Amino acid sequence: MKKSHLAVAAVSVFAGVAHAQSSVTLYGVIDEGINYNSNAGGGRLYSLTSGGLQASRWGLRGTEDLGGGMKALVVLENGFDASTGKLGQGGLMFGRQAYLGLSSKAGTVTLGRQYDSVVDYVGWLATGDQWATSMGAHPGDIDNFNNTYRTNNTIKYTSANYAGLSFGGTYSLGGVAGDVTSNQIWSLGAGYINGPLTLGVGYLNARTPGANSGSMFGNNTSSSTASSVTSPVFSGFASANTYQVIGAGGAYTFGAATFGATYSNIRFMNLGAVAALNTKGYTGTASFNNAEINFKYQLTPALLAGAAFNYTKGSDVSERSGATNPGAKYYQTALGIDYFLSKRSDVYLAAVYQKASGTDSTGKSAVAAINTQTASTSDKQVFVRIGIRHKF
Repeated sequence: MKKSHLAVAAVSVFAGVAHAQSSVTLYGVIDEGINYNSNAGGGRLYSLTSGGLQASRWGLRGTEDLGGGMKALVVLENGFDASTGKLGQGGLMFGRQAYLGLSSKAGTVTLGRQYDSVVDYVGWLATGDQWATSMGAHPGDIDNFNNTYRTNNTIKYTSANYAGLSFGGTYSLGGVAGDVTSNQIWSLGAGYINGPLTLGVGYLNARTPGANSGSMFGNNTSSSTASSVTSPVFSGFASANTYQVIGAGGAYTFGAATFGATYSNIRFMNLGAVAALNTKGYTGTASFNNAEINFKYQLTPALLAGAAFNYTKGSDVSERSGATNPGAKYYQTALGIDYFLSKRSDVYLAAVYQKASGTDSTGKSAVAAINTQTASTSDKQVFVRIGIRHKF
């Protein structure tokens, strides 16, 4: 991509003097679509929204060759709503990513607002990050595979590629005086790509995730723009002291066909640690097991079709009263097609069906709650989207 005068001007604010060995790239995605929701809080809903296959964004990426195999790098990435023009990620200017760092043959170290290792090494193997749109992510994006939450104040290491193997980790400082672990987030992950085989594993641990106005991660955003947990799948567990995810995934390609699967175990530990958010008086740990199988087929060089099934099962949860919440189950099916008009523009159609049973985190009969959508008032929900995406 050619340098943009806008990009050069913007990056000069933080880059200082331009050098011959430096490069700056302006990039972005605009994704718009028309939606149908069979039951959004009790009624059918037709809407035009931004973000399906990818959230709309624009960003600046800069690198400078420092010599000896070392480079300086910087990324500023803004999320926005193309339907209204408003900022995404709770109103943050660069809410998607904002970091700088150094890379060498030994790997890359970056500092700032970034993605965790579960997102980096496992999330992209789930169909919610591929053709199924973000609405096809696991219920409520409970395992953060779809990158609903980023982490602030993060130190990140990414290794070089060793014959297809790469690994890395993050550590996010909580910034709470006298308590090193409060708001602390850390993660580890590894991936392997060799020909048709792709594998990934990841671990994520976030302390006091609900301390910031119900935000999944206590340091996810400023307190005035916290990303609140609203999905009934797990909103009742926001009082937990620790949110933990163990994830794994893989895919194998046979010619034009790709078979894939992901698994995640999610735990909300030490429920009641944030007393104000513990309206049901939960104690102990609430856990979920989530499994997805998926398939996609490249019908032609320009046309892709996919199908996926996802199953999520919640555990029993104890209450101080002695009662037990027996947990909920969610069954979800997704179908999609994606047609590329060019290398940068495509049109797509995706449909998601979800059925719920049991008792959800709020202590009520579980209702269907497709990711990013207003929850249904019944145990079933259907979502259909037809959209267009352009990358630049």
